[in-house]
Amino acid sequence: MHTTSRLTTAVVGAALLLGCVSGPAASHSADGKRVLVFSKTAGFRHDSIPDGVAAVRQLGGTGGFAVDATEDAGAFTSKNLKRYDAVVFLSTTGDVLDSVQQSAFEGYIRHGGAYVGIHAAADTEYDWEFYGGLAGAYFQSHPAIQQAKVDVEDRAHPATSELAPTWERTDEWYNYRSNPRERAHVLASLDESSYTGGTMNGDHPIAWCQNYQGGRAFYTGGGHTKESYTDPAFLAHLRGGIAWAIGDAQADCRPENGYRPLFDGTAESLSGWKQAGPGSFTLDDDGSLTSSGGLGMLWYAASPFSRYSLKLDWKTAGDDNSGVFVGFPPSDDPWSAVDNGYEVQIDATDVPEKTTGSVYGFRSADLKKRDRALNPPGEWNTYEIRVEGEHLRVWLNGVKINDFTNTDPARSLRDGHVGIQNHGSGDEVSFRDIRIKELPAKGK
Repeated sequence: MHTTSRLTTAVVGAALLLGCVSGPAASHSADGKRVLVFSKTAGFRHDSIPDGVAAVRQLGGTGGFAVDATEDAGAFTSKNLKRYDAVVFLSTTGDVLDSVQQSAFEGYIRHGGAYVGIHAAADTEYDWEFYGGLAGAYFQSHPAIQQAKVDVEDRAHPATSELAPTWERTDEWYNYRSNPRERAHVLASLDESSYTGGTMNGDHPIAWCQNYQGGRAFYTGGGHTKESYTDPAFLAHLRGGIAWAIGDAQADCRPENGYRPLFDGTAESLSGWKQAGPGSFTLDDDGSLTSSGGLGMLWYAASPFSRYSLKLDWKTAGDDNSGVFVGFPPSDDPWSAVDNGYEVQIDATDVPEKTTGSVYGFRSADLKKRDRALNPPGEWNTYEIRVEGEHLRVWLNGVKINDFTNTDPARSLRDGHVGIQNHGSGDEVSFRDIRIKELPAKGK
């Protein structure tokens, strides 16, 4: 299991000046990760740009990555961009790169580079199709600065994992020319009923991520105000977005549409669940379920499923054991799930066929892919478990790590229940945001 650099929340002090045209101004890094902050403007210029540069520098200083800041588009050469793990477009506006510089940046992304867009990065390069796809959406308009409610849709991604389900903050809230939801993974959206001037008909993404043409892209619409860059919650949001972009944290950034919740963090959503066997799960203040005791299982008794994609977020406290059961008959005996269903394991230190991502006792995960995708104890991970007929596939943080087909006549994945395990005393594993999408029959 890899270990991940932990970027700690920074409180930003006095703003630093931008690097001059003669070259980027650099900070230093111990582990070689490096970020370029680019803030050239050819249209409206935000007076918060120096504060934003200072914030990223501070995050880099505490998080172990170097930061160069420039407004010189001449930094966009193939040779120079290779030095950077991510390029941050900080409230850029208008046409800021020429065609040669655009080509260099496209090559950088296609060879595994990363983009972080902040606020007016969406008000940039309207005639450059590649950039529009990378940013996810273009700016259209905005109302006056005001407080609004932000609904956090993905609470496993490092950019949003530290936020409450509803995040209230004051900023300049952009409307966009298109909705990125179909092509990007929405992390947070605006509640248009909580403020005036929203024009996106109630579906108003404000932060998202995506894997784009070989690279990674994270965008947040926040960051207009100077105060954003001393707000611990916004800094945590920005810190996590950069961490994902530079590869210091993993997350599933594939588009996610059509899922319905089985457990959404509320006590009411547990009405369809039953505890089988000893031990229990505790509903925590952050909307997660944490295991204790066992061996038992919390299973969704309201209905079985046959063809579906099950997604859930999970984290361990340390070297803990749990798992997700699928394809078992209804029973108040947790051993029925063990004997008649399949478990997708959570326990990174067990033997290959019984470790995280394995179909327990039957098929190991691809351990090299698993290790690259896995976040360490204390950080959230996302499983997708897709069942189609007797075919079971597993994705960890968006990376496919297992592909298994049932051939045991005593078991069947075609019609069964799903559940989460509380393994035993001392095993502390948390789950949240359990959701499902039922898939059409083959050929439809």
